[in-house]
Amino acid sequence: MNYNRVVCFDLEMCCWNVDGKGTTGEIIEVGLAEIDLAKGEIVKRAQYYVKPEKDQVSLFCSELTGITPRKIEKQGRPLEEVIKSMIKNFGGPNKIYASWGRDDLILANECQSKGIDMPFNEFINLATLYRVQNRLKDKRIGHRAAQEQKGIAWEGRQHSGYVDAYNLAKLALEML
Repeated sequence: MNYNRVVCFDLEMCCWNVDGKGTTGEIIEVGLAEIDLAKGEIVKRAQYYVKPEKDQVSLFCSELTGITPRKIEKQGRPLEEVIKSMIKNFGGPNKIYASWGRDDLILANECQSKGIDMPFNEFINLATLYRVQNRLKDKRIGHRAAQEQKGIAWEGRQHSGYVDAYNLAKLALEML
């Protein structure tokens, strides 16, 4: 286990706005940004588009994430291939993975339903850690608001897994 490296990741899923409530489906993007805690820097980034097996990318989802059905058709790969790439390029179970919230459970559930092994074993929920470090008790705070609260500028379009993972890596460097 490499405790000097943390892989921050963010998932985007198929999503719909139904009666004013957001619902989600299969994963369509995995964004990753690896940090080196000893060097205090982001050392690697990647973006993988995932071709859903059952879901479709809705207009609402495209407007929210910037991910279009055409992009998924051209660049998307099956989740199993994406997981293999994550393990190859980011060390899989040899690294600690982190997200804002429980993206690990979303990934675990989808992997289980598709008969795929999880790409990592160690996980940190940075949202919970942030609440503990800042004594927020039960008050939840979004990733962008937390980052701005720490004086770290947000870069890029929110709800892009690639952008969100990068911004999370910047916040994680401050937190860890």
